[in-house]
Amino acid sequence: MSLTLKTAKKKIIVSVTNDLVSDNRVHKVCTTLLSMDFDVMLLGRKLPHSLPVSRDYSTKRMRLIFKKGPCFYTEFNFRLFLYLLFAKCDILLSNDLDSLAGNFIAAKLRNKPLVYDSHEYFTEVPELIHRPKIQKIWQGLESRMLPKVKHAYTVCQSIADVYNKQYGTNFKVVRNLPQKRDFKPVEKQSGEKIILYQGALNIGRGLEQAIKAMHFLDGAKLVIAGDGDIRQQLHDLVEQEKLQNKVEFTGRLPLEELSKITATADLGLSIEEDLGLNYRFALPNKLFDYIQAQVPVLVTNLPEMAAIVKQYNIGEITDSLDPKILAEKIQEALTNNAKRKLWKENLKSASKELVWENEEKVLQEIFSKLL
Repeated sequence: MSLTLKTAKKKIIVSVTNDLVSDNRVHKVCTTLLSMDFDVMLLGRKLPHSLPVSRDYSTKRMRLIFKKGPCFYTEFNFRLFLYLLFAKCDILLSNDLDSLAGNFIAAKLRNKPLVYDSHEYFTEVPELIHRPKIQKIWQGLESRMLPKVKHAYTVCQSIADVYNKQYGTNFKVVRNLPQKRDFKPVEKQSGEKIILYQGALNIGRGLEQAIKAMHFLDGAKLVIAGDGDIRQQLHDLVEQEKLQNKVEFTGRLPLEELSKITATADLGLSIEEDLGLNYRFALPNKLFDYIQAQVPVLVTNLPEMAAIVKQYNIGEITDSLDPKILAEKIQEALTNNAKRKLWKENLKSASKELVWENEEKVLQEIFSKLL
């Protein structure tokens, strides 16, 4: 009689500093790893008002004393390190520089493979470039760890090129593309045009200018879907400008609800300001979410975003975020029927090509070497 021994699945612990609810990139990565027959656990933190999380892979959220600032990052990475030091696992996956220290030390002590996913050019985010002392601390951490990370990938070629040149690394590119969906046109309830911004409400996203641009637009509403550091300032600005009837905030939404709102939009905004290299090289997931929902886009003239819009001819590019000029660009994008017809046709093909099912092949190549 022969016995067949079943090989145990290799376990990957994926760690992030957020509360897991709306991080679409990490969810897609975990889903891909699950399909590769890895045992996946996603580890983050629990916030006071965090929504429930239900996934096909296991999740864990730590309750922390501190919510932001240096004390938060120190506490998170210390707690993360202690957990990873004793947890059953075969591979560690760190998302962004703010979770790398705990992963890096635990991987080194346990001699476990470490994979690094850089969601952005972390040390060049607007929140750091005007705080040189804090920026220098993060740069110091980055320069000590990144040259020793063997397996890494990031969101666009521009950032990969910078890291590879600076640290002699071998960063691959895994763009933050959405999973393929069956496109179903949404019947609008009114004739009002919907201008949509979805994503983090942080400085440098062009949100203040988009709000002020609504003074010059009729028959349209700006819908802001998301949450972040400047949420209250944006609410205050809407009241100050008396634009309550033209601007709507939805707050942060689960991925499923957000996708329904995206499908109702007439125009999607991705109008980051050129505030440092991180935004200059930005290739946000919201841009690809708009494309997947076949929504024409308006982007700022930054290299990665503008290249996508030019390549597929799916919307407008603006050189200025002056509210009046921005309003003119929005008006043109909403009312030029000849352009919109062409964009809609191009979006059909772009939405089929720019999907996670094509992009995840790079991810599969990286992790298949660790199986």
